[in-house]
Amino acid sequence: MYSSDDYNEGGYESYGDYEPHTGDPQYDLEYDRSYYQMPEMVKKFLVYFRNMITEGMTFEILNLYENTFPKLTEQYFENTPWPDEKEVAPVVDSDHVFMILYKELYFRDIYARVPGGPKPEQRFLSFYNYCDLFNYILSAETPVPLELPDQWLWELIDEFVYQFQSFAQYRSRTSKLSQAEIEALNSENKAWDVLCILNVLHSLVDKSNIKKQLEVYAAGGDPDSVAGEFGRHSLYKMLGYFSLVGLLRLHSLLGDYYQAIKVLENIELHKKSQYSHVPACQISTSYYVGFAYMMMRRYADAIRTLSSALLYMQRTKQLFSSRSYQNDQINKQTEQMYHLLAICLVLHPQCVDESIQQVLREKNYHEKMFKMQYGDLGEFESCFTFACPKFLSPCPPPIEPGSNYGRDAVKHQTQVFMDELDFYIDNDMIHIADTKVAHRYGDFFIRKLLKFEELNRKLHHIKI
Repeated sequence: MYSSDDYNEGGYESYGDYEPHTGDPQYDLEYDRSYYQMPEMVKKFLVYFRNMITEGMTFEILNLYENTFPKLTEQYFENTPWPDEKEVAPVVDSDHVFMILYKELYFRDIYARVPGGPKPEQRFLSFYNYCDLFNYILSAETPVPLELPDQWLWELIDEFVYQFQSFAQYRSRTSKLSQAEIEALNSENKAWDVLCILNVLHSLVDKSNIKKQLEVYAAGGDPDSVAGEFGRHSLYKMLGYFSLVGLLRLHSLLGDYYQAIKVLENIELHKKSQYSHVPACQISTSYYVGFAYMMMRRYADAIRTLSSALLYMQRTKQLFSSRSYQNDQINKQTEQMYHLLAICLVLHPQCVDESIQQVLREKNYHEKMFKMQYGDLGEFESCFTFACPKFLSPCPPPIEPGSNYGRDAVKHQTQVFMDELDFYIDNDMIHIADTKVAHRYGDFFIRKLLKFEELNRKLHHIKI
């Protein structure tokens, strides 16, 4: 393990004498890379990282993944990507599995940090790298000798779905693409295909037998008894579980809310289990489940799901205070869930936890809810468009220069929500149909206490 002193003693080798920069950022970056020599500290890190993965030291892998990699990124690669595979392969003896995992981090870092996002060829190379990884895992006759921390496995699946989403949005904005980019998209028309994404996620679910495991676990049984050879292996078990959440997200993005909820039929959202210990996964699950419930008009279920997740966020907010891409996403989803909750409470008024009510009162949600209660359809639409996921078309049209259908899916789902039959506007009044206000919890407990005292008096009278 490296100490902080080790990190500080490393540095770039001297570039020697070369001409000053031209002012063209892309040219200068390529020019600098031609003189680039990988810092010794980065080489040591890569070798040690490879050795820990080979030995299956998951605790140390997690430390290197969550702490060391970001620190080295900040120290050595603040304005540039990490070294590409041609530079890294000789350092780690061209270790096949490690190179696949390294490239997964390499491309993910480009998606997260490089201004303007990845180039078209980087999008394709990242897709094919995922294909290599999943083929290695799924085509093996026996479980592969690979152990990774659950945090990495979750972020791997989450990133896989995110990059598909990013590619679909990139593809839809053809009016902003060059002719060369359009030709590249047409020549690589199988990359990031939705059927491929669905096939990978379902294959991981099937390989792990995770649905049967969850069914037995929910009934109080031993999931290992039905897991099979692959499902008993932590890598396959957790990839299967996270793939269910990936399918939840994917079906939600495509507007299939029934199927989104269906894939989680054996998962108890509000109960701790051996599968639910990655906070980011649980928050993402609650967000998409809550949204799907809302779109299915199951407002009480949506309120219960969103409230539970927001209470969890209040208790554990210190975990997400540090600045990182994942934490930024979590904090944004928290804001989105408050907006969804505000919508649901207007359409289905009921009591929620006092701490949730306090947040709704202190921030501007109270004003938003007031406007929606008095029939401001623009406020409904504004809250919805902020809180909804970035929808995708399940059947995107052919790529044609000058077209731009990127917002079509969002407009369609917004219209579906705004065409709701559960409320209508009459002058300055909003009317909500078939809504039952939930009982106040305080009144409920008071009545129960009174009944309990009455029962005690009767029992005392009988003894006398």
